[in-house]
Amino acid sequence: MNILPFLAVCLTYLVLSEGRAIEIAGELRCQCVKTESKPIPLRQILNFAIIPKGAHCRNLEVIATVKTGKETSQEICLEPTAPWVKRIIDKTLDSSKKTK
Repeated sequence: MNILPFLAVCLTYLVLSEGRAIEIAGELRCQCVKTESKPIPLRQILNFAIIPKGAHCRNLEVIATVKTGKETSQEICLEPTAPWVKRIIDKTLDSSKKTK
């Protein structure tokens, strides 16, 4: 009967250390569940991020920060195959090549 507390402590340690390993590794999943394909006026887009395919997600993800009010914004996932999104990606890649 004395072994039960020991096993409980060992199991608790394993669970906590495993959770910490996942936390350190970061978010390992796609960030975009739903994407927007209709055009958004460029003047409303404050910033956007291009997240390439990888182990975390098999899809290319484009996330735009869009101005929604005077001092408010929200992040919207854009459909990377939409023609207007492709143009934004191409312009971004071209400008990054020119700065190098």
